[in-house]
Amino acid sequence: MSFFKDLSVSAVVAGFVTVLVGFTSSAVIVFQAAHAVGAGTQEVASWMWALGIGMGLTCILPSLRYKVPVVTAWSTPGAAMLITGAAGVSLADATGAFLVSAALITVAGYSGWFERMINRIPVSVASGMLAGVLLRFGMDVFGAMKTQFALAFAMFLVYLVGRRLYARYAVIVTLAVGIAIAAVQGLLHLNDVHLELARPVFTMPHLSLAALIGVALPLFVVTMASQNVPGVAVIRASGFQVPISPIVGLTGVANLVLAPFGGYALNLAAITAAICMGREAHPEPERRYVAAVAAGTFYLLIGLFGATVGALFAAFPKELVLVIAGLALFGTIGNGLAAALGNEKEREPALITFLVTASGVTLFGVGSAFWGLVAGVLALLVLRPTSK
Repeated sequence: MSFFKDLSVSAVVAGFVTVLVGFTSSAVIVFQAAHAVGAGTQEVASWMWALGIGMGLTCILPSLRYKVPVVTAWSTPGAAMLITGAAGVSLADATGAFLVSAALITVAGYSGWFERMINRIPVSVASGMLAGVLLRFGMDVFGAMKTQFALAFAMFLVYLVGRRLYARYAVIVTLAVGIAIAAVQGLLHLNDVHLELARPVFTMPHLSLAALIGVALPLFVVTMASQNVPGVAVIRASGFQVPISPIVGLTGVANLVLAPFGGYALNLAAITAAICMGREAHPEPERRYVAAVAAGTFYLLIGLFGATVGALFAAFPKELVLVIAGLALFGTIGNGLAAALGNEKEREPALITFLVTASGVTLFGVGSAFWGLVAGVLALLVLRPTSK
């Protein structure tokens, strides 16, 4: 099989870093969202099972089908919305709302209207948004030196030497050195790691008007605007072409099947996807899809061994995660800026997109990536010369 010929250590490590960053950065928000709608300990474990299985399959299947790195994620803005907007909603009513939101995502995907809309966004503006989304991760490499200077600075030096001597394995070696230093410093907390299978818990959905208006519609809008729009932009800005409609539709279908078990919202990833699409995954772009397949495999393990994998990822010090994520994204940030500013006629709209996205502004519960695109497109329309 061509997959095994394309398999590489760097791609597998990129997949691991993708899951490490995605899980450690937002899992606590998902836990809080589950508690907000009345989920108990068993239901929370079921949420992780459903989300892990859903992300795993929606990463692996399209990546193998199209030979392009397709990375999905749970909707972090959606989880944040549930924490504040679903308070007082029963778990059954919330589950019914998840199903309605999933149905809307499925229709938006398979009908093609979402892809038609996203195709109108110029590459320069999409690249500016990508660079703006990832800027914080690049800066966090040096911010981590404030609290763990020895660990962060040593990893940075190892990365620089690696880029000079063994570029393909720079991130791999840096991660290994970081883990070793953290172990020596006593920063690894492996005492809570134990093998435990997650068990799915079915919740009978119930449709209520209040939950449909207060949960389903906002969850759909936030997931599409704050997650799927940037997710597509990352794919395009990274130079990959893939049919968007069936992939978004697939996330909706997976969401429909898994919603009764806690799969509240699945979507295209943006930040973590960039790790699998950069040069660190593999020097040859046509072989980077393996990184997404590896990420999907690790997500499946999270689903099957939710408690175990969660404790394992939580054992890593925060600074190690920040540094390795930022270093893995250096190339993607640079490529995004180059593509954004390369076209002189579109440079200012792309710069505006970058600045608005990097600002982190949130309006009406929708994140800065969406508003960066809006600002960039608006600037492009206003500043574009009119033909006489």
